[in-house]
Amino acid sequence: MQWRNNPGSVRNALGVALIWVASAFWLPPAEAVADGSTPSSFDTVVLDAGHGGEDKGARGSKGLLEKDLVLDVANRVASSLRKNGLTVVMTREDDRFIALEKRTSIANDSRGDLFISIHANATADRDVRGIETFFLALDASDDSASAVAKRENQALGHSPKKPSDDAFMAMIGDLIVTGHMEESNEFARLAQRELAPGPDARGVKQAPFVVLEGVQMPSSLVEIGFLTNLQDEKSLSNESGRNRIAAALVRATLEFGRRYDARRGGTNR
Repeated sequence: MQWRNNPGSVRNALGVALIWVASAFWLPPAEAVADGSTPSSFDTVVLDAGHGGEDKGARGSKGLLEKDLVLDVANRVASSLRKNGLTVVMTREDDRFIALEKRTSIANDSRGDLFISIHANATADRDVRGIETFFLALDASDDSASAVAKRENQALGHSPKKPSDDAFMAMIGDLIVTGHMEESNEFARLAQRELAPGPDARGVKQAPFVVLEGVQMPSSLVEIGFLTNLQDEKSLSNESGRNRIAAALVRATLEFGRRYDARRGGTNR
């Protein structure tokens, strides 16, 4: 078997298997049990606009900078979610560099129900285009996902931890107990479906993004297009393209919120 020579694949396979087992038997948190108290509802979303300040991120051939693009899209998403009655916390609200530890603490201090990190992609192959979404895993699902995670992690000046098999399984167990891993997968798929229902879809993938490691809530990283592709850059440079991305993320978030509340017995919007 090839897996004997690829322990990362074994770990990922075990993690995926555990997700499916958990999804079959997982129960809502104790707060949703009828004990006379009102269960908490989906009400707080944390938006993480990637890069910022001296960290410009990817750059398009026409000069579009990732740090500016993703902040603008995050602000559009935030405005719409607030109009829908949700509380939105931004890890950055202007053009400044925010360290990884600060992004994580902002998210966790907010006690958010969902963390969305927004980025734009880049590659040496200028023909590559499209949208892809990610959730956390110890090993990348493919070489492309590995390259994306490496680029984003280097921008933060960090590398993902490489725990032992036992530590990895303990991490997976913790994620399953809280429901975060299954729910992260669920949101990533909702976002991908809304963002790219057609030929622009690059799919849902897994990768070791450092920015997702310490977040204590369902989380996903969304790459909204390739700035190194002229067609993607053109779309992301105009109002209609950005509004389309923002609206898709809002629809995915609201649908995730409805499912979240249904599982926990909270109030649906």
